[in-house]
Amino acid sequence: MKKRHYITAACFSVMSLFTTSCLNLEPQAQMGDNLVWNTADNFQLFANQFYGWTRDIYLSGTATYGNGVSDGPHSDFRSDLLATSSINVYSQGTNSIPSEDENYTNLYKRIYYTNLLLDRAESFGDQEAIAVPVGEAKFFRAYLHFELVQIWGDAVILTQPLDIDSQELYGPRNDRGEVIDQIITDLQDAAELLPEAASEAGRLTKGAALAMLSRVALYEGTWQKFHEKGADATSNTDRSTALLTIAKDAASQVITSGDYSLFYSEALGDESYRYMFILEDGIQCNPANLSKSSNNEYILAHRHRYGDRLSTNITHGILEGATWLTRKLANMYLCSDGLPIDKSSQFLGYADVTDEYQNRDNRMSNTFLMHGTRFWDNESATSRTTWTDADLENARTADVRSNSGYRPHKWAIERQAQDNFESMDFPVIRYAEVLLNYAEATYELSGSISDSDLDMSLNLVRLRSNPNMPKLSNSLVNNNGLSMREEIRRERTVELIMEGYRIDDLKRWATAETEMPQDQLGVLVTGTWFETNWATQARPLNGEGCIILYSDRTWSDRNYLYPLPSDQLQLNPELGQNPGWGNN
Repeated sequence: MKKRHYITAACFSVMSLFTTSCLNLEPQAQMGDNLVWNTADNFQLFANQFYGWTRDIYLSGTATYGNGVSDGPHSDFRSDLLATSSINVYSQGTNSIPSEDENYTNLYKRIYYTNLLLDRAESFGDQEAIAVPVGEAKFFRAYLHFELVQIWGDAVILTQPLDIDSQELYGPRNDRGEVIDQIITDLQDAAELLPEAASEAGRLTKGAALAMLSRVALYEGTWQKFHEKGADATSNTDRSTALLTIAKDAASQVITSGDYSLFYSEALGDESYRYMFILEDGIQCNPANLSKSSNNEYILAHRHRYGDRLSTNITHGILEGATWLTRKLANMYLCSDGLPIDKSSQFLGYADVTDEYQNRDNRMSNTFLMHGTRFWDNESATSRTTWTDADLENARTADVRSNSGYRPHKWAIERQAQDNFESMDFPVIRYAEVLLNYAEATYELSGSISDSDLDMSLNLVRLRSNPNMPKLSNSLVNNNGLSMREEIRRERTVELIMEGYRIDDLKRWATAETEMPQDQLGVLVTGTWFETNWATQARPLNGEGCIILYSDRTWSDRNYLYPLPSDQLQLNPELGQNPGWGNN
């Protein structure tokens, strides 16, 4: 690995960091070793920087909301469901070995800093006084190692702040299973050290460590179940069972703690889902005048303060064509009878421009802009001011006749704001994911899940946006020829879309080889409203008459892991390249 990029001397020179509401995450630069570790307050000051390392920030530190509404290693733009004006080589399956990768070097640099705190903590006299920063360091050491596993698989485990010429830096990578075991240990330790309730908004808690544990164990448990085959070509049952049990138990602890709940407001109704993502402090941002303190769903959020400048123009990026939603995503939303469109009598088809939006899961209209919908953006002339129907005088009217024919709405604010000055938080971990983790882990453990387990988990997520939709149940599945596994996966996909989960889910399920090579499609044109009302549509159509956004997409086994950058292999050939990538 490129040791000079992440091994430092004892003097700590902090990298450029982002700040959060209520938290000062910019420790003073050039803090000498004898100053940093002599008080509990300085341990905490040092640990504050870790909060700037969540996955919504590019690991190179260049963009906020990466992996959610921008590109990044976990971005939905690298999946099958989102696209944009230029080809994403990862989504297309045509990426190659990079000469260098800041994601790799920065992850190890950051792991070094977590290890530095943990190493200095061993000799500090009052262990109780530094329990929280030690718990934070263990959480983020786990978090960063998990990034390595998700991106590259096997990885060198670092649990000490090694000197520049330490032999450990020149050895082979640890097996991914060893890395996961270290991650689990760190998260379990963090759960014991972190408080039940955060001392201030945005800080880690025991629930955050357990929620992260459920994510890690579910990811690796399903990876082992669907990828790792023994000599008899069967899945690694013992390992996957152990991990899925950890995932279920960790999620259960979060659920039964009662510390978190899904965000819902009677005043916002079935639009609570959309407004949750644009809650801000310091100014009215929704008709109910709710702020971030009303949201008990975000277990860990990367917080942004009102007035801070972001590096991503979120609202315009969403509303003005930088994000293209696909027909495949649109077709995933259930009808209001709880059935997929190909099994429901409530699905109205595609003839008129708004037909496919009728009688559907309300998250579809929270995520997509339907043609003719009145909406607002962040411009002074077209934003909300009164938060009443009077604002309709300033509203824009959605016209979907561009790009894929599907326009997104999730993440776009409605108040006036200068570009790049939105201040909503990014949900690093939210309660809905934990509920879905519980349902999936439970099902994958035995191939079944009881209605009571569904009701305490997945159905809470579904009914938040759709109080009148039938619950997912065994009878609904059995009576309609559905697959419980596919319905659990569907729920996860539509709930977490545009938050950076889809491509990692396809990888762990080992379904990317089926899903990713499919053409990315836009709306159905032939025989519909679009055929006579979108004269400028010039993209090719497939045999069904749908817009082809991108074709000739490929996927091979090697794409399940990213290739290691060539500079790291030159520095340490013992790392070994990932399977299928050769040396080019």
